[in-house]
Amino acid sequence: MSITVALLFWGKVRGPQPVRTLSRIVMIMFCQVTAVLMVFVMVNNANLIYGNWDDLLGTGDHVRAVPSVPPVDPAGNGQAGEAAKQTPKVLQKFGGVNDPAVPGDVQKTELKGQVSGVDGEVLVWLPPQYNDPAFKDKKFPVVELIPGYPGSSSTWYGTLKVSEQLKPLMQQGKVAPFILVSPRTLLLGSHQDAGCTDIPGKINADAWITRDVPQMVMDNFRADPSADRWAIAGYSAGAHCAAKLSLAHPNRYRAGIAMSGYNDPGVEPDSLVGKDPKLREANNPVNILKTAQQPPKVALLVSGAKGDGYEDGQAVAAVAKEPTKVQVEESTGPHTTEMWKKMVPSAFEWLTGIIPAQ
Repeated sequence: MSITVALLFWGKVRGPQPVRTLSRIVMIMFCQVTAVLMVFVMVNNANLIYGNWDDLLGTGDHVRAVPSVPPVDPAGNGQAGEAAKQTPKVLQKFGGVNDPAVPGDVQKTELKGQVSGVDGEVLVWLPPQYNDPAFKDKKFPVVELIPGYPGSSSTWYGTLKVSEQLKPLMQQGKVAPFILVSPRTLLLGSHQDAGCTDIPGKINADAWITRDVPQMVMDNFRADPSADRWAIAGYSAGAHCAAKLSLAHPNRYRAGIAMSGYNDPGVEPDSLVGKDPKLREANNPVNILKTAQQPPKVALLVSGAKGDGYEDGQAVAAVAKEPTKVQVEESTGPHTTEMWKKMVPSAFEWLTGIIPAQ
């Protein structure tokens, strides 16, 4: 379109020679800029890297407040003691995602995190058994899906096709009927990565994913509250989150899936965690296992190519002790959503072996 406009007006430019030359240079630059923008939009639409212009420009900020996060009840979930019983249910309204790349059966809600002070959208997909009358009294296992950085809450559904790939496998009984939940993880402006971590005075990104989102899911759906029925999965930076959050929160997750991730947060240039020596050390999955009072009862599947997550998985497996189980698989292929999409069925079949259908 821009080339057509340039050709249309190329011979109609009037004025002195310098003016005509400058006008035509501007036309050429306009064509180049629009071509680059078109390619970017096509790539973004194919991979759902940025959910909106605020994410792209770094002008979005989803931190309403940074409250002190109450401790977790060692025997259960969420807030400690009587406070958990007094917390009102987080009843939400759900609507469509309004994104042609995302299947129409994916629901979206805007959640105000009560524990974290984070606000953001959460996408939820229900398995085919959920509305089957034969399962009306059943509670379902849940998997939280974490995108890479930058990444959109829609990427797992729109690019990795997680629900479209798993639905027939669930109907065939090859994969357990998981509720699939994808929360926003791009939470800070100025192109800063919170790294799924509670950063004092800055953000409670860990509490958002491990406390607020699970509580909302349990309050609005027939989700099994037991940690033995929850898992978390991620790719790239999301794989780092899945590994460290599952190992750090065995009271919430029984399993984790990490595809092409890393252990050291410092490998992500925009990571605030990687810039803080103490946080960087504390959020390395290897160190989480080394410093745990007792080995967490968590099963972890780590996959990655050599130089892209495989060695990191081996490092985690080397320090894991029973009942922690770490399975490391070498993948082949580039660091792309196309490769991770192909890995979805086998990863969830493995997960079904850890969290079977009931």
